[in-house]
Amino acid sequence: MPETNRRAFLKTVGAAGTVAMVGGAGVVGADDHTSESANVRVVHASPDAPNVDVYVDGSAVLEDVPFQAVSDYLSLEPGTYTVKVTAAGDPDTVAFEGDVTVEDADYTIAATGELSEETFTPLVLEDAPSAPAEGNAQVRLVHASPDAPAVDVTVEGADLTVFDGVDTGTASDYVEVPAGEYTLEVRGDTEGNDGDVVATFDVAVEAGMSYTAFATGYLTPDDEPQDRAFDLVVAADGSEMDDKEDEGDKPEQPSEASVRAVHAIPDAPSVDVYVDGSKVLSDVPFRAVSDYLTVPAGERTVKITAAGKPDTVVFEEMLTVEESAYTVAAVGELSEGTQAPLVLADDATMPADDTAVVRLVHASPDAPAVDVTVEGADLTLFDGVEPGTASEYVEVPAGEYTLEVRGDTEENDGDVVATFDVAVEGGMAYTAFATGYLTPDDDPSSCPFDLVVASDMTMKAEGTEDDSSSDEKTEENA
Repeated sequence: MPETNRRAFLKTVGAAGTVAMVGGAGVVGADDHTSESANVRVVHASPDAPNVDVYVDGSAVLEDVPFQAVSDYLSLEPGTYTVKVTAAGDPDTVAFEGDVTVEDADYTIAATGELSEETFTPLVLEDAPSAPAEGNAQVRLVHASPDAPAVDVTVEGADLTVFDGVDTGTASDYVEVPAGEYTLEVRGDTEGNDGDVVATFDVAVEAGMSYTAFATGYLTPDDEPQDRAFDLVVAADGSEMDDKEDEGDKPEQPSEASVRAVHAIPDAPSVDVYVDGSKVLSDVPFRAVSDYLTVPAGERTVKITAAGKPDTVVFEEMLTVEESAYTVAAVGELSEGTQAPLVLADDATMPADDTAVVRLVHASPDAPAVDVTVEGADLTLFDGVEPGTASEYVEVPAGEYTLEVRGDTEENDGDVVATFDVAVEGGMAYTAFATGYLTPDDDPSSCPFDLVVASDMTMKAEGTEDDSSSDEKTEENA
């Protein structure tokens, strides 16, 4: 599935819709990469197209790909393939079908244009055929905004034009720039590169890296078939980011944090999530739990807005993340002005094969503090968890449980307000998010009380992060 590249600074990924990568005929697994292979990734950049499935020679290789998603690289033998793009789950609704020839190189296939105008087409690009000079990065621009004119891209506060006159549906050549942070100004194309600025984006590029910036969405979404605003998606290029054999020659990489987001505000609309000014998650619905995203460790500005409305801010705060894994849960209520991020360290040590660890996030605004007991057993898992807080991890034997949610009492014997059947696997860590309203008829949204269970990253016993323990499955229990 598309994941945030661990060496990219920013990259947009799908939020609620999981993008699944599946095995297909002629597709070589990532572990089978050889020097005689083509490596191909897919970008959904058609703003009026639904989520899509991608087929190679009749076999599905990507499923349910949302707008602005960038897939991982898929390995193929060099040759000619029939590539078909269809509406997700509807193989008979074909957006594009045609032959694509790939050689022993890395490629991006960007789905661009509009379905409504019958201009939907793949833009096939070779990625990073050469490395930038020492101390530099190289960047190119893919112009995939159908209602935008040809554009120039300049650097704020500097007499520097990065891209000049890039037409819709085309890509620029790579341009080398010194590594660092930039505010990019997107302008209508003029001879003097001084047209009106229509959008600005903060980006950071690392030395030795290659990037593609995808200009996506509509400049005037209110006048177009979909309300998908103009945005910039930046992805690191190349299936092997640095092929130097001498590890000492590789550029030092900054420490990174793994962060996922959870929408647990019951009276908030679907949201977009920005990190340091760039959108990383789009159209996240209530109760969605994202995959883990990789971001540089340190102070990060996190902003949550109404989906497609960057000026309608739910909250914007500076959060500090270290080289670890985190869950950032948006909790509280918009109507009460209590919305806030609850930042949790996903720092559970990987349990034994026959046990699991579980914690509770109480995100139900109208519920009191709660106890959680196990039906048919004298066992209290969580005691007195207040709204807007999280418990510690609790270890339990692997198996199936019926959990009883009760109002908090000294003896943990309050009235049961809800029960949920859950199953936990050995060697796994989980977070259970109590969401929605106990009395939705009396509250601003009709989202009833429910429990969403998601698997967490864990730490190996010696303290190193183990990504494999999180299968990124989210179980919603009715």
